[in-house]
Amino acid sequence: MSRTKVVVAGGAGYIGSHVVRQLQRTGRYDIVVLDNLSTGHKESIPAGVAFEKGDIRDAAFLDATFAKYKPEAVFVELFIFGVGDSVKDPLSYYENNVSGTITLLQALVKHDVKYFVFSSTAAVFGYPENDLVRETDAKDPINPYGDTKLVVEVLLKWVEQAHKIKYVCLRYFNACGADESGEIGEDLMDETHLIPLILQVPLGKREHIYIFGDDYKTHDGTCIRDYVHVSDIADAHIYAVEHLTKTGKSDNFNLGSGKGYSVKEIVEAARAVTGHAIPAQVKDRRGGDPDSLVASSEKAETVLGWKRKYATINDIVASAWKWHTTHPQGYRTPK
Repeated sequence: MSRTKVVVAGGAGYIGSHVVRQLQRTGRYDIVVLDNLSTGHKESIPAGVAFEKGDIRDAAFLDATFAKYKPEAVFVELFIFGVGDSVKDPLSYYENNVSGTITLLQALVKHDVKYFVFSSTAAVFGYPENDLVRETDAKDPINPYGDTKLVVEVLLKWVEQAHKIKYVCLRYFNACGADESGEIGEDLMDETHLIPLILQVPLGKREHIYIFGDDYKTHDGTCIRDYVHVSDIADAHIYAVEHLTKTGKSDNFNLGSGKGYSVKEIVEAARAVTGHAIPAQVKDRRGGDPDSLVASSEKAETVLGWKRKYATINDIVASAWKWHTTHPQGYRTPK
């Protein structure tokens, strides 16, 4: 059985490393990871996977790498992210997320790579118009991070028309959790994600967790978000590339669960999983936080055949807890 040659740009990062792990488990792919290791970790790359250190904004690096490995498909997980930081430093976000993608797409054109799976985000929607966000809902980002992703989504339509590159955009909602093996997980230098921040309390890294606002229009006053296990998101990438190779049809898909959890409910789940009290303090709202943001994933389930394996928030938190307790300093933890 022939194996498909793929490049995972950003394959040493949190989501990218899980994409690499799931691709490898199928036994159907020859995988090359591209990463500049600015936020990724070489330790997350498993044996049997080729690694090239470099930046997607470096055209010469991409040219040499694509000539060497001759990939048939490219997955893109290599982006800087963070809503607040993007507002403070929009130029860096457009340089990395937009200019970097343009350079990467130029390499695809030059080397006749026809399939492209792009990591987009729920942030392209801004304030949602409906309780369940569907792919056809209005896109109106409220921060530069979301806008950079939407710019690329629009760009891909024109690149397909001009160069016949087929693409899938996967709009992640809240990626969380860790691989079932406990060998890889989330290790960010400046953590901003809710679940790992909460777990820092039972790990003894902070005394309490802050809840930003308890006066939202939700059942308990705190923001509601859609949490999706990172391994389920990784599986969606496999379904996406198989969809492209079988149908040759480009498309966009939301990746969510159709069920939202409030901040207080996430804290309660962490208390149940860890057995720790996890004190919480309420602070003022942050700007730009919608009351609720929950995805309909009906399209991904119907068209791609995507099925989530992690159905409950307790299971998701438990997988993250397994990673953090065995790697309390992330990949810097001694073996």
